[in-house]
Amino acid sequence: MANDSLKIGLLHQYPFAELADERTQSWPLVSSPWQAAGILSLYLLLVHLAPKWMASQKPLQLRLPLFVYNLLMALLNAHICLELFTASRALNYSAKCQPCRVSYDPHELRIASAFWWFYISKILEFADTAFFILRKKWSQLTFLHLYHHSTMFLICWIVVKWIPTGSTFVPALMNSFVHIIMYGYYSLSALGPRLHPYLWWKRYLTRLQLLQFTLGLAWGVQAIASGCQYQPWLSYTGVAYMLSFLFLFGRFYAQKYTQNSDRCIKKYVAKNF
Repeated sequence: MANDSLKIGLLHQYPFAELADERTQSWPLVSSPWQAAGILSLYLLLVHLAPKWMASQKPLQLRLPLFVYNLLMALLNAHICLELFTASRALNYSAKCQPCRVSYDPHELRIASAFWWFYISKILEFADTAFFILRKKWSQLTFLHLYHHSTMFLICWIVVKWIPTGSTFVPALMNSFVHIIMYGYYSLSALGPRLHPYLWWKRYLTRLQLLQFTLGLAWGVQAIASGCQYQPWLSYTGVAYMLSFLFLFGRFYAQKYTQNSDRCIKKYVAKNF
């Protein structure tokens, strides 16, 4: 008994452990911050070491694995999106302001479970980076990519551990919806060049992401302005996070599409006039 008490005490030696949501603490990869830290460390180690190993290897095509992975990710996000939407509607959740509550109501548990799957999806998304490395798509391994995957994983762990309830459902619902479309696009893209002429709408994926961040920013600002009784620290953190994404994704869009369009126009003018 003394040893069990000591183990429990050691597990709770981190900030705000006593405030964690009691419903999710026994769920896989939730209870200890060392689990989350270990997963993130392995991911960063992959980013550091795997490109060095692949430098002497031939790039892999991985067309079928890519198709299956992206399709399954689209389906997983569809499940998360549907669960968050239907359960929040059943509970009459407010999109503007929904206080957190620890409840064992079946619909509340559905929301908490959807958050857990949302967290797991961010672990699975580390495979995006692995596929880039195995295919030697070095241009895809940008600061934006690594920042996005690393920080989203940490934030989702915080959410499922402390606040898998309340207004958190709004940004998670938006994010999972966007990922349905995004992974649907990538699954089609993996089928090969014959489909590429029909996938002209890639730039609109980035526009959709920018719209998501803009709506997330507006939602966070209104939650702060209205004095919503929902974890104020998270609202402020969310606003700052959305600003960072708007800057990074906006810069990516400008570099990839606006500048490319300008170069194409200049080439056309130089060739024809």
